This record gives sequence, structure tokens and C-alpha cells, in this order.
Amino acid sequence: MPAARRWRTVGLVSAESTDEAPAQLDASDEPGAPENVADARTGVAVVFNPNKVDVPRVKAAVRAAATAAGRPAPLWIKRSKKHQGRKRIRKALKSGVGLVLAVGGDGTVRTAADALRGTGATLAIIPFGTGNLLARNLDLPLSSFEDALTIAFGNTERAIDIGVATLTESSGKESEHAFVVMAGLGLDAAIVANTNSALKDRVGWLAYVDAGVRSLPKVRKVRVHYAIGDDAPHSAHVRTIVVANCGSLPGNIQLMPDALLDDGLLDIAVMQPKTIFGWLKIWSTVGWENRVLRRTSLGRSYIRLTNRGRETELTYLRGESISLAVDEPQQFELDGDDFGEVVAVKLRADPGGLVVKVAAERQGQLGARRAAGSSRPERADRRQEQ
Repeated sequence: MPAARRWRTVGLVSAESTDEAPAQLDASDEPGAPENVADARTGVAVVFNPNKVDVPRVKAAVRAAATAAGRPAPLWIKRSKKHQGRKRIRKALKSGVGLVLAVGGDGTVRTAADALRGTGATLAIIPFGTGNLLARNLDLPLSSFEDALTIAFGNTERAIDIGVATLTESSGKESEHAFVVMAGLGLDAAIVANTNSALKDRVGWLAYVDAGVRSLPKVRKVRVHYAIGDDAPHSAHVRTIVVANCGSLPGNIQLMPDALLDDGLLDIAVMQPKTIFGWLKIWSTVGWENRVLRRTSLGRSYIRLTNRGRETELTYLRGESISLAVDEPQQFELDGDDFGEVVAVKLRADPGGLVVKVAAERQGQLGARRAAGSSRPERADRRQEQ
């Protein structure tokens, strides 16, 4: 397993050129990675969705924080469904921007991270969204705009992994996209596709519960052919498969309890419940065992003694990459964004591919969860299901 990377307090991070820019962008975007720029990149860019945030408040606060930090006036980049903003972020990097603030939810964060991957420029997250999943997993403040800005213009940064997904449509067309939290196929993707946007704006992440209730009766088992890294391929009938860069969800639900943002690995959950009781077992695992029992050595011992019967419902896998293929096109999602139907997906971790701002008081606590131990092996492969 790759060596762990530590928290670090640094100044500006120098850029690095890369040949791994996303292969397909929006119609308004241009391909190609940012060119090398000078180390002293003091410029600031702000990516935001004007329909999701209080624009006057955000602009006034960010301008004041930038001035106090000795930064130039920020460059403002609007994001919408039609214009994601990746082209303008890349142009901003070439003009001397070294810090990009993503003001919004998971979609805005993913867009910014996609553009920044491998450049050495820094991402700062100002949570304004529904799930704010990467912010949660980085222990960033979710309810204090001012505290988030303090971190954004502070000096503590962390290099984390970023996921890269290569999608293949039924036509054979391929596209490459980055993700920072999770990718999903099956029920997970169906929930994203069926989520009511208006309801999501009103009640937040609870809108996914509504979508789940409506999607569950319609989702059939999917035969998935998968391979972890260079291992031999396997097949399984699944309800959903989730590939994660980190594992904490709203409500402190630990879907992937051993997932780390800087281990160079992807964590995978394969769910195969046969009845409603199977779903209840899975809920017991993620809502009780992962969140409560894993915190103590006695609890972890209990899990090891009792999890044998649940391996048929929920299986955890782990690897640097995973390839998925399905017999019929299936919905696919990345960080809560619907990417339509695919017939194959290749996912891999890009170790340390993204630099993010973090709270100074979190420095030195990176290994805390490793020290607590793990109730499962580094990687487990599920036997082929007939």
C-alpha cells in the first residue's frame, strides 16, 4: 500500500504540468492540461452557481477575505448545467491563479477538482450544497461561511487522492471524468437520476430518501463483470455497486468505514440483498456496526465474529483500480451528478492528485483512524457468483 501522506502547513504550491487532463469536456470547454506557471501564483478564482448561493453576500465576504490575506481581487466563474466552468478555471491557472474557491455543493466541488487535478493549484471548499460530502470527510465547517473562508485563505493544505473514471457508452464513445467522493451504478445511480431537484432545494439530502423509496421497487439486479486491478475478473448479480474515495455520508453514516482520502486506494461496496430483510441487514451494518461498534476493540471483535452471514448482502473490496462491465446499459453517477447510461467503466485512484485547504487544528491527526484499527483486510475479493 502506498505510504501515507501527512498533513502539511505550506505556502503556495508550485504547479506541475500533466498529460492526464480529462478526455471529454463540455461543449464550451477546451481540452488539454494547464501549462506550467510561476510558483508565485497569488491569484484567486471563485467557482459558484448563482442559483444556489447568496451572490452579493458571497462576493462581499470573499473580497474582504482576499484583501485581508493580501490577495488580488478574485476572478468570478459562474457555473451552470450548460457551462460547468472547467475551461475558465484552466485559463485562470495560466494567468496566475493558484487558489480556487468552490462555493456550492458536491457538483461544484467536483467541477473545480476536475480542472485542478494534477496542477498543484489549491482547492478551497466553501460548503453551500446538499450533501457537502468532501467537506464532511475533510472535517470542514458546514454551517459557518466565515470559518470556511478563514480556512480557505489560511496556510494549511493537504494533498489527497482523486478518483478518475473512464466511461464507455453503448455507442463505444468514451469520456474521462474526475470524482472526489463516490461513483455508483445500479440503485445508487437510479436514486441520483430520480431525485426531485425542487424537493432537494427545500429539504436537502432527505430528497435522496424520497428518490430511494421510489427507485427501490423498480431496480432489478444487474449482472456486473468486475476486476480489481490486474486480478482475474469476477461476475456477480448486484443491486448496486459504489466505488469511493472517502466514505462518510450525512447523518454520520459510515458507508465505507475504512476509506481514507490519501491511501492511494478506492474502496468498493457491493450490495446484493435478496429481500427487504437484506436491506435491513445492510442498514444495520452502515448505521450501527460501521458508526458505533468499530470505535472499540470489543466492537470490532464482535463484527469479526458475526459478519460471516452478512457477506452475501454487503461485500467490501479495495484496490488501486476497478473495471466494471454490464450486459445492458445502466445508469451511472459521479459525486451525485447523473452521467447517463454506460456499458463499461474503469475507475482508478490518482494518489495525491488534488491539493485542498484544511483546518490548521486538524494537522497531525491523519493517522488517527489507522491507529484505531480495521475490522477487515486490506483487500478482499468476492468469489464468482453463478
